[in-house]
Amino acid sequence: MAPQLQRVDEVTWEIPRHGGMRVPGRIFASEALLPRAEDDQAVQQVENVAHLPGIVRAAMAMPDIHWGYGFPIGGVAATDVESGGVVSPGGVGFDIGCGVRLLASRFSLADFEDHRENVMAELARRIPRGQGEGAIAEGSLLGEVLERGASAALSAGYGSGSDLERCEEHGTSSGADPKSISERALQRGRGQLGSLGAGNHFLEVQVVDLVEDPAAAAVFGLAKGMLTVMIHCGSRGLGHQTCQEQVDLMGPAMARHRIEMPDRQLACVPVRSPEGHAYLGAMAAAANFAWANRHVLADETRRVFAAAFGMTVEATGMDLVYDVAHNLAKLERHTVDGEDRLLCVHRKGATRAFGPGHPELPDDLRGVGQPVFLPGSMGTASWVLRGVVGNPAFDSAAHGAGRAMSRHAALKIRGGAEVRQELETRGISVRPGSTRLLSEEADYAYKDVSEVARVCQAVGLGGLVARLRPVGVVKG
Repeated sequence: MAPQLQRVDEVTWEIPRHGGMRVPGRIFASEALLPRAEDDQAVQQVENVAHLPGIVRAAMAMPDIHWGYGFPIGGVAATDVESGGVVSPGGVGFDIGCGVRLLASRFSLADFEDHRENVMAELARRIPRGQGEGAIAEGSLLGEVLERGASAALSAGYGSGSDLERCEEHGTSSGADPKSISERALQRGRGQLGSLGAGNHFLEVQVVDLVEDPAAAAVFGLAKGMLTVMIHCGSRGLGHQTCQEQVDLMGPAMARHRIEMPDRQLACVPVRSPEGHAYLGAMAAAANFAWANRHVLADETRRVFAAAFGMTVEATGMDLVYDVAHNLAKLERHTVDGEDRLLCVHRKGATRAFGPGHPELPDDLRGVGQPVFLPGSMGTASWVLRGVVGNPAFDSAAHGAGRAMSRHAALKIRGGAEVRQELETRGISVRPGSTRLLSEEADYAYKDVSEVARVCQAVGLGGLVARLRPVGVVKG
């Protein structure tokens, strides 16, 4: 039976605690966004997540909520580590460490128009996507990457040291255990470093067409009319294989720990258990692959623009605005019921969003808060937000528009060639890995990203900073 939602305010809905729920469910969404979540059973998944041992405050969902594996995508849940709280792979997702990296530049839209064909052709040639190999075809870096993440790629000559300062966790997830990554996972990841993959992953050339918060935008390095590049990708086959293996191990482990859940996809074990330690070590290693993957792709992007404009990489001004993941579980300290507690915060299709003054932010961002990115689809804008003080969801925010329909349903509406032609007529150059599959990622397959951004601001998940309009897209 579908859970009964109670309206708390304009953008907050609650599933009252009942049955085996340990806490209520809480969904941040407007009336325009909520029906999609009800239709695809994501609301039921919020109720299921509320059964997790050790969960505190509420099982939460961001405005871009839609159905996922175990957790809804857009799901946030925190468990009390010292009181038997659990970690669940379903609360992280298969694409461990998937996230978004945004580059600023010294170019304008007029500059891009003068070099559009050259830039897009070179991006299509040099940015691997789909199921093939990455920019680093051999796997000699793999061991170091699993241990040290983006810093290993930096040591190998990719990117710049300043990138690490503007990257969540400095581009390295702590506690990584590369030995926990199986040979099968290594085989799937070997040769894929520096590649987008397929599905909703992309590299998008954008222009800043609206600035809502000039002070924050200036700190982030953004200005109206500026050309930017947004990169969305994750841990490729290595992360998917690692997640599947960990899920398989947790079934028997749940029986040993006497844990029962209403959905087998919510397999979980106590954080303070051998199995919990093993999962967090494997997850961190896979996340390090994702940090390094985006780092290498950013380096390739800078080289493309430098070559197209006939200048050095440094002259492009393509500095990192920020890099933030949206598929991770992290041990963080938060205040719950007036007490400082160590929590395992699951963010599955949700990003960390620290507000001003947070000690983990770099010095230059601490005054305004962490950059938060909400990518749209190929034909719609993306938003940059900033973290704010008083976030009600364990310093979390949405990660994008969120799907409004399944890929199968989207394929039935319009063919990929038609979608591409429409985008081109709107001034958006498209370089797909597969034209046929473009319809899966068309704008009609996604929710209204501006509405998602508006709800984030209304709830206090983040403050609006700038809107980015797409002018060129490289898709898997």
